[in-house]
Amino acid sequence: MKPYLEGVNSMLTLEELEHYLLQNDSTFEIIAHQTPIHSTIDAEPYFDIKKAAPTLILQTNLGLIALIASSQRGRLDFNSLKLAFGYTKLKMADKKAVVERTGYYPGAIPLIGHGLPCIFDTSLLALDYIYGGSGDELHTLKIVPDDVVRLNNVTAFLE
Repeated sequence: MKPYLEGVNSMLTLEELEHYLLQNDSTFEIIAHQTPIHSTIDAEPYFDIKKAAPTLILQTNLGLIALIASSQRGRLDFNSLKLAFGYTKLKMADKKAVVERTGYYPGAIPLIGHGLPCIFDTSLLALDYIYGGSGDELHTLKIVPDDVVRLNNVTAFLE
């Protein structure tokens, strides 16, 4: 069985996330910053933005799903994604639904620990590390992409 955190209904603290990652032999670093990162421009002083991997929460006809995609993809085509993954409905999830289901606000969704099924961008696997949410807007998670796949319930891959 995969070690992902299924059905998480409350947020992990940074300490809990760190403990979980250590317990699962992950290669990672938690990077502190003074201001929240809301865009790639905000992230430039802290890490290589070509390795940024935001976690987007999408509403589908089957419920919420997380999409971890490379920032290098640019704007996502939701109609193409809907067809590619067989959904009849696919759009950005409502903020209230995201908070109720995960405990996290959009923009602070962690790469690991959100408890949702996940679509993972395979282009990220070519990178040594990726940078994404930690669940705390003043900390970024730097982690090996294979660990993100291993520790999430990845149901599909974005080619």
